[in-house]
Amino acid sequence: MKIKPKDLVSIKMQKTDAKQTQKNKFPPGNKIGKQFPKGISGNPSGRPKLTKLTNALREQLAEIAPDVPEETIAEQIAKTLIKLALSGDVQAIKEIGNRTEGLPKQAIDLDLQINDWRTIAADSGLSEQEFLHETRLFIDGQLDNGFDSE
Repeated sequence: MKIKPKDLVSIKMQKTDAKQTQKNKFPPGNKIGKQFPKGISGNPSGRPKLTKLTNALREQLAEIAPDVPEETIAEQIAKTLIKLALSGDVQAIKEIGNRTEGLPKQAIDLDLQINDWRTIAADSGLSEQEFLHETRLFIDGQLDNGFDSE
């Protein structure tokens, strides 16, 4: 069946109740996603950028160091960190690397062995409908899981 352009206009004009179709797509004319007028944010103040502690620390770090007037406190801390790293302090070396190069990539080991619920039902001698019914009862707390809770 071919859809004519005039039919598309009538389809687009239809209001929907935002239910998804079988292919996980919203039907044409869906109004979800257009809740705010163009150019107006739903969160006008936005996410807070800095906390009070961050502001206080940045102010303190920007102050001139009391014992070396030509350096800030932040510069003195950086020099101290470099001295520690040069003396072989591994934590200082890591900190410098993390601050200048970013954290190293971390490997994540995933075990994706997934048991299909249909296989579990068949192994248990239950039909799919019986298995779904017992699962619903278990989720609702109406069925004991069969394990001792100590």
